[in-house]
Order: sequence, then C-alpha cells, then structure tokens
Amino acid sequence: MLATLTDRYFSDPGWVFEHKLDGVRAIAERVDGGEPTLWSRNHKPMNAAYPELVEALAEQGGSDFTADGEIVAFDGNRTSFATLQPRIHLTDPARARATGVRVFYYLFDLLEFGGTDARPLPFRQRRELLRDAFDFHGPLRLSQYRNTDGEKFLRQACADGWEGLIAKRADAPYRGGRSRDWLKFKCVKDQEFVVGGYTDPAGSRSAFGALLLGYYADGELRYAGKVGTGFTEAMLRDVKASLDELATTTSPFADPIAEPRAHWVEPELVAQVGFTEWTGDGRLRHPRFQGLRTDKTATEVVRESP
Repeated sequence: MLATLTDRYFSDPGWVFEHKLDGVRAIAERVDGGEPTLWSRNHKPMNAAYPELVEALAEQGGSDFTADGEIVAFDGNRTSFATLQPRIHLTDPARARATGVRVFYYLFDLLEFGGTDARPLPFRQRRELLRDAFDFHGPLRLSQYRNTDGEKFLRQACADGWEGLIAKRADAPYRGGRSRDWLKFKCVKDQEFVVGGYTDPAGSRSAFGALLLGYYADGELRYAGKVGTGFTEAMLRDVKASLDELATTTSPFADPIAEPRAHWVEPELVAQVGFTEWTGDGRLRHPRFQGLRTDKTATEVVRESP
C-alpha cells in the first residue's frame, strides 16, 4: 500500500499521523516457522543485507506472519537514507555486518498473522494486532502515531528535520497499490529519478561529473536535469561501476540534451535526489544525490505532484 503526495494538510480525528521514515520499504513474511524473508517493493529478497533483522523477526514473531515496515539507519536523531546506503546493495551477510551501519526495522502494519488475513480490518485494529504480534526490542521497533493534530505535528516534524508525515485513514483496510487512504505530507522536496547518462569528471573529480536524470511520462523518459553534488568518493566509484555495466551509445531520453560530454546508459538505475524546487522549464534546482535505490523499478518513476 503506497501513499499519495498532497499539499493539503489537515487535522481530523478519523486519521492518524506518523513520521515519514527515510529508509527502505520492506514486507516481512514468515511461513510455517521457516526463516523470515524481507521483500523489497519490487519483490526482491533483502535478507543478506539485513541479517540481524531476519534474526530478530524469527525470535520475536510467530510462526506465520506478513508485516509491513521501513528499514532505517540513523544520522543523529533522524532516519537517513544516505546513512543506510552502505547496506542496501550487499549480498553477503558478513559484509553487511562489517559495515558498522546499525539498522532498525520499524513495523507499521500487519497483513496476516497465524493464518488470518488482517488486510480487511480497519487500520487501528491492525495496529493493535501488530502490537501484540511482536516483542519489539533490539532492532525491531513499532512505529508510533498520533491520532489528531496533523498540522501541528507536521510543523514540529519539519522543525526537527524530519522528512514529513504519513497520514492514514483510521478505518481503512490495507489495499495494495497507490491509495488516497494514505497521504504524504512532505517537509522537503525529494523523489526518485532514473539515471539515463553521465558527464565526464572535471578538475580533481574522479569517476564522473554528474548524473543525467529523468522520469517517465506517457511511456517516455523525460529529462529533469543533472546532479553532481552529494557524492562521497566511495559513492563515485560504486555508481561508476554500475554505469559501466549499462553503457549504451544511444540516449534513452525523449528530449534533446545539450550536453557535449554526455555518456549514455540503459535506464535501469534509480537515484534518490533531494532538491529545492522545479524550475519553469521542468528542471531540478539545487539537486543533491542521496543514494541509489533497489526497491523501485525504473519504469515506476514519475514526476511526483501533489
């Protein structure tokens, strides 16, 4: 179940409000007492990247469950997608543990438990069942919510440096796909973009200069601008290795791009990018790279509008 972006903020006793967590969405599933599996949004297993979360789910949950939540790492008191980056792409549990990046799994919904389908139940009832289904200690946490004061809570969240809030209709069932029963209140502008190319490095820069970004509209990849800030040296090396594997001679963008130093790649990589605003000609202003995502396919990426 996915939230819809809105800029119409409100307070309503029929809704609940949670912090918007800046991490990776994950469905946790366990069948007949076997090893729990963490699934990404595009249904890829993530157990190898987060072995301690799998262990916690096995110890603290029942023999059969399906739960929804967000895997996060913290930068100070706030969740940070950039801090989580070293864990996201790993396929070796030993390497995942060796990164030193401490991760947590915040559960916020229960879809099934003990063979009973909880999805038709109202949100508040599912949350009560979720609270009883797990012990919630160590890396396993229960996401907290407020019942009212959405606007006041949003002001507080923004002042504290959070991404925003998720508003959820308290009596709504759990339905897969994009829904207006869950709404995103954002403090900052950021979203996913498809990487369609890159430019050569200049000066002391290594690997590449900037990533060329786009989003899909009417089946075509539209150009949104380029991002050249926010990279560490390790990120530059890792991203360049991924770009080299996708090299092509043809631009994937529907728009002509006046970039003489451009190199093209197959549009498969998805980057999380923060920015201040969209310009009048549909380009990103002051974009900053936050990391690559593996939990969303490129063809899903569209321009988010409230």
